[in-house]
Amino acid sequence: MSILIDQHKKVIVQGITGREGSARAKLMLDYGTNVVGGCTPGRGGQEVHGLPVFNTVKETVEHFGKIDVSVIFVPAPRVKVAAIEAIEAGIPLIALIADRVPLFDVLEICEVADEHGAKFVGPNTVGVMSPDKAVLGMMGGRAETAKEWFHKGSVGIMSRSGGLSASTGYYICQTGLGISTICHVGGDSVIGLTFPEVANMFENDAETELIVMIGEIGGSQEEQVADLVASGKITKPIVAYIGGKAAQSGTRYSHAGAIIEGGKGTWQGKVERLREVGVTIVEQFGDIPEKVKEKLSTDGHR
Repeated sequence: MSILIDQHKKVIVQGITGREGSARAKLMLDYGTNVVGGCTPGRGGQEVHGLPVFNTVKETVEHFGKIDVSVIFVPAPRVKVAAIEAIEAGIPLIALIADRVPLFDVLEICEVADEHGAKFVGPNTVGVMSPDKAVLGMMGGRAETAKEWFHKGSVGIMSRSGGLSASTGYYICQTGLGISTICHVGGDSVIGLTFPEVANMFENDAETELIVMIGEIGGSQEEQVADLVASGKITKPIVAYIGGKAAQSGTRYSHAGAIIEGGKGTWQGKVERLREVGVTIVEQFGDIPEKVKEKLSTDGHR
């Protein structure tokens, strides 16, 4: 069991004939992800890495039957059309990799996803990985690297930073521990799956014993996780690192969603609220692995 993805779920790649789509489809295939095909308008009948290419998502679904996930590698201005096409074709989970997707496009995707009971990760995400099972997107860069860096285990990672998603997993695995799933929710101000939703998934995942949360300034996702802890809905231990301690109000900190506005979303506010409910905070990123190891040991986990 893992959250969002496993080796059995059927995956397609929208934009598979493009440079990024082709390269990342190879990563996913080589890692063991069950990628069955892809689609690019006007390119139906071609093959990429031995996978059939269709003109539309609907044609892909008609050929393969139920598709569980679509990973979308198209330029930002085309993401809305591609995502809605996948959702309306009945695909329940979408990964939106591109950054700079227009805000109102994302809001429209949210509305259509809600209408159809679908979920999406991103935009501006490097994807999702469950070690030894599957990867969506570009986590790890190459299959050989991903297999070497990430090992199966009981630590679930959710992050607002793409780079720190992989780095956190790598350094935790270097201590001898392993990962259940890594989920990069994306760095934009409006996204699909949020920290509270992913935390609930980890809470209900039998493989996950501890959650690592890589947060940052801006928004209220971290505080919402704290509310879930306070209400008893999240009971598993959480180790959290919040980036942006030195950021000033009105200054964007790396990501579009990482900005303090009107005194809200500050580093101090997030840290104080999380500490208040018993979440373990590390102020230095490099302290995460040892703190995770310590928590798993003292809480009777492994």
